[in-house]
Amino acid sequence: MKNFDTTLYFITDSTDFSEEEFLYRVEQALKGGVTLLQLREKNKTTREYISLAEKVHILTQKYSVPLIVDDRIDVAIAVNAEGVHLGQSDMPVDTARRILGNDKIIGATAKTVEQAVEAFKNGADYLGVGAIYPTTTKVKTVLTSVDMLKDIVRAVPIPVNAIGGLNKDNMYVLNSTGIAGICVVSAIMKADNPQKAAEEIKEKFSELK
Repeated sequence: MKNFDTTLYFITDSTDFSEEEFLYRVEQALKGGVTLLQLREKNKTTREYISLAEKVHILTQKYSVPLIVDDRIDVAIAVNAEGVHLGQSDMPVDTARRILGNDKIIGATAKTVEQAVEAFKNGADYLGVGAIYPTTTKVKTVLTSVDMLKDIVRAVPIPVNAIGGLNKDNMYVLNSTGIAGICVVSAIMKADNPQKAAEEIKEKFSELK
């Protein structure tokens, strides 16, 4: 049975970090209360991606946090990750569901109500919606309005998370949206103290109305 909590969804970025420093930061974030962790690697070879995913999975299992692999179903299968996250240009959700079965978590990116409804109907377990703010990550982003975010939350019965440039000081815009959680990358990954950053972001999110 799938059991996951998207309250504080941490998406990793290993750029500019040694593997040792990266894994240290991942563990600090987990100590800080991350509830779902996505390993996102755009530039690693398959072998490198699997090697890193195995090490990250050891950490997420230690803290009983599901590991989600971005894009790569093959990597997720190779390390027996708890799930995958699929963007609009990745494998279709229903195809991924046939491959992975019903026990794995499948998340999808949606920027419109139509995309959200389609992802839900095809078997997605949660949605990531954004970018709410411009981001510093090397991922192509199109800004999503808070009104669109609200419309998507109302349109589907699965958890919807906001993503894109969010941190403890600007997430107030998410008040009254009804989202299930917040996705962050840089606000934790680049923090001087990833554990403290995670704790503060989670606390701020809990204060949203």
